[in-house]
Amino acid sequence: MSAEPHPTLPPVRLHSDAELARDALVAPLFARAVRLARWAGDDTRVDIGGELVAAQLPEAAAVLGLDVADADSAVHASRAWRVAVDTGLVDVTEPEEDAGEGAEGADGGGEESGTALPGEDLALVTSGAPGDVLDLWLAALDSVLADAAVPDLDDLVDALDAGGEIDFDQLDWNPRREEDFLDGVLANLYLLTVSAGGAADRPVPLPVLAASMVVPDDMGEPTDAVLQQVSDAMMRLDDQFRQLEPIGLVEFRPVDEELMADADDEPAASGAAAGRDDADEDVSRYGMVRLTPLGLYGVRARMLEAGVEAPAVGELADKGADVLLDAVCAYPESAAEAEIEAWLAGREVPAAVAELLDAARGDDEGAPLRRLRCQQALAPAGPEAEPAVRAVLDDPELGGLARVWLAERGAADVPAPDGAMVFWLTVDTIAAQLAADGETEELPLLMETLTAHHTGFFEQVWRVEHPATAYVLEAMGRLHPDKKTAKEARKAAFKARSRRP
Repeated sequence: MSAEPHPTLPPVRLHSDAELARDALVAPLFARAVRLARWAGDDTRVDIGGELVAAQLPEAAAVLGLDVADADSAVHASRAWRVAVDTGLVDVTEPEEDAGEGAEGADGGGEESGTALPGEDLALVTSGAPGDVLDLWLAALDSVLADAAVPDLDDLVDALDAGGEIDFDQLDWNPRREEDFLDGVLANLYLLTVSAGGAADRPVPLPVLAASMVVPDDMGEPTDAVLQQVSDAMMRLDDQFRQLEPIGLVEFRPVDEELMADADDEPAASGAAAGRDDADEDVSRYGMVRLTPLGLYGVRARMLEAGVEAPAVGELADKGADVLLDAVCAYPESAAEAEIEAWLAGREVPAAVAELLDAARGDDEGAPLRRLRCQQALAPAGPEAEPAVRAVLDDPELGGLARVWLAERGAADVPAPDGAMVFWLTVDTIAAQLAADGETEELPLLMETLTAHHTGFFEQVWRVEHPATAYVLEAMGRLHPDKKTAKEARKAAFKARSRRP
């Protein structure tokens, strides 16, 4: 996967290594590769490149339980053998290209053949740790992805010149370009998955995925030429995902061939290709794909190798509270809650709460959201957290948070906050909400409630010693539903700006 600049992705929720390893072992293509590796022996013969000689493909197909009479059985056996070789499950000794003409190979021809035996890595399938199995599967994935980027046989035959050589200009095939295209498709599929909550449970229509690779972001109505490119990309992806499904990367519903062959369906096909919802046809007939849990793991592993930041829920469990709060500020709320829960698990509550509160301090731009995430982290804590929370009651930055936490639990002897703390907490809360969710529909209602319950609100709040005071007041000036109050907010924002150096 090519390393190009990417923003930090939302965190993904991965299954455990043990669960993923089990998924890898039952992936049809990987399981076939293992069976062929166990079958390999002294009588196994290979040709240049480590491929099984043609005469042994029927036997290999029979070992896999395939119907030898089926013309595709040799293709399936050859593909599984190639994965076994590429992953090191099989060790091959290729024939020398200049072997003597008189030597007769195992296929009955006049060329010398090489040999193949089970590789050392085959033992890892049964005796290795889950991580060892996953490393083998990742190698198998690389092999399958490389094959998927190669044009299909019909295109190769059409590109043969008079001398039987492939005319690459006619084929218009650039290996690096094809690999980058497929990497980009998988990256987009990964992003669509993790943006929907990090679980591989929602299939993506193939037209939408193809359009994400072809249609420019700033294009309104796609042109006919762009629609044709999307349609071509759909058919290309249809073939590629058929190849990727057996390795366990995706679950795939192919394009309905009858639908695509019917000329009367061309308008619906164009609508689906553009990703429009107004197409009358069921978009699923144009193909649906989703990453499996194993696929999420595999694509993320390739992204990490390419230098892309692709966090996973739970990987901050051994980090400090400062690292945790900084990271979860960029996470969707559900992922932030899961990451915090994983961080708290196994820690002594009093010490963990004290560490979180200490990390929540600060007057930098990100501090309000850190305090909000800290408050969320403290929400499930029980009575054992109370001493650490009470310890910050007099802290100017954390005292309001501590009072809210104690009051919600009906704690006794909670000192009432003074006016300065109330207004400071108000500014901090709105700043955190703006940082977390932006200008949501709920925020104006919150602002209206706050101003309604505090007489002379703006006369007080512009004096608050908080770095975000002017920023919050400017937001209130834009968002407050009452025009007169919004005007007061803008005046207060100007005063707050004027008093800062």
